[in-house]
Amino acid sequence: MTGKREIFGTDGVRGLANAGAMTPDNILRLGMAVGRVFKNGAHRHRVVIGKDTRLSGYMIEPALTAGFAAAGMDVFLLGPLPTPAMAMLTRSLRADLGVMISASHNPYYDNGVKFFGPDGFKLSDETELEIERLMKEGPDVGRAQSPDLGRVKRIDDAGARYIEFAKATFPRRHSLEGIRIVIDCANGAGYKVAPTVLWELGAEVKSIGVEPNGTNINQNVGSTAPKKMQQAVLEYRADIGIALDGDADRVLICDEKGQMVDGDQLLAMIATDWKSRGKLKGDGIVSTVMSNLGLEKFLEGQGLKLARTKVGDRYVVEEMRAIGMNIGGEPSGHVILSDYGTTGDGLVTALQVLAVLAAKGGKVSDICHSFEPFPQLLRNVRFNGGNPLDHEDVKKAIKAGEDRLGKDGRLVIRKSGTEPLIRVMGEGVDDKAVTQAVDDICSALEKVA
Repeated sequence: MTGKREIFGTDGVRGLANAGAMTPDNILRLGMAVGRVFKNGAHRHRVVIGKDTRLSGYMIEPALTAGFAAAGMDVFLLGPLPTPAMAMLTRSLRADLGVMISASHNPYYDNGVKFFGPDGFKLSDETELEIERLMKEGPDVGRAQSPDLGRVKRIDDAGARYIEFAKATFPRRHSLEGIRIVIDCANGAGYKVAPTVLWELGAEVKSIGVEPNGTNINQNVGSTAPKKMQQAVLEYRADIGIALDGDADRVLICDEKGQMVDGDQLLAMIATDWKSRGKLKGDGIVSTVMSNLGLEKFLEGQGLKLARTKVGDRYVVEEMRAIGMNIGGEPSGHVILSDYGTTGDGLVTALQVLAVLAAKGGKVSDICHSFEPFPQLLRNVRFNGGNPLDHEDVKKAIKAGEDRLGKDGRLVIRKSGTEPLIRVMGEGVDDKAVTQAVDDICSALEKVA
């Protein structure tokens, strides 16, 4: 099936809560359509649903539940849990489908729905197009007969199951005893499980961003606003700071000096550690077009490859599966370690860093700053519709920017898949040339946006 998706973006369905695609009636229709796609036999079909801490989750969860039950699927409600926990529990509970209600790093007034197939992987473009086609048929098509309606059950120990899974990814021969950690859970989905895992592994834990109230998810906390974590690391003289995003599938880290470590540096550190232990598959890693050239040059120096994809963690996962690599990710801190899971897992990624720290001792600043990044600048331009990238003045600005940066630099310009933004990224050896190129392109976009 070919065509352009109208409801699904780069990471499920997302938008302003109680508007557009995210109204209860549309969510109910979405649940019914997805249920029809994933019913494939006479057995009782299961769907597991988790969520983050947004107020609108209380609206979206019952609407989805009604849609799945109306399609004849049994529903297991797991409550607030990280996105990677949902991918893991979809497989563990032998479900036909997993659902995460979250808008990840977005503000509380947005929400979204992510889907996982029975294998724990996100859906293909073709499956999403089929779901959209079925939604257009309306809610009267595909309803189960009264005796065949789905049942709904709450699973109370889902958090404990994920805690044990996460702990099992940390080497048994090591402990976090004597390591002081600041963990920022963004007032989001990891606010209970993440500090518990670190504490049970022996760390001294200082938790922030663990008081969700429905409207404070990602608000001046978490991986998109790490300043509080950095300050807490210095205040408590911690060895490391860990910042998750709202659904805990991303992580950023700061060292004992409060200096940030982005996803590219995490990928470099984990890749070299796994290579030294014979764990790295495929002689390289997968990342997106947004990863820094410094990472690519560093990996080349280690005899490793960097395979690039378009932006979106599911495209990273698809490439990892296609070429047999077991590490992939994005500069945002979305790191996929396929030995342990099928999607990004902020906590498990942090545990890989902590495993190296526990094994080697020393300081995070010594083990997590593997390369010097090339100068890079990312700016966002909001637009009101249409396609500003097709405007002739914008095309001229892009061509001039490419000429300015030359063969030692690059531009990546794309529409966001989750917001009405155009992202303009420039990178090269000359900081001034990068800034000028990005500024000129953004100015041209702003005039026509």
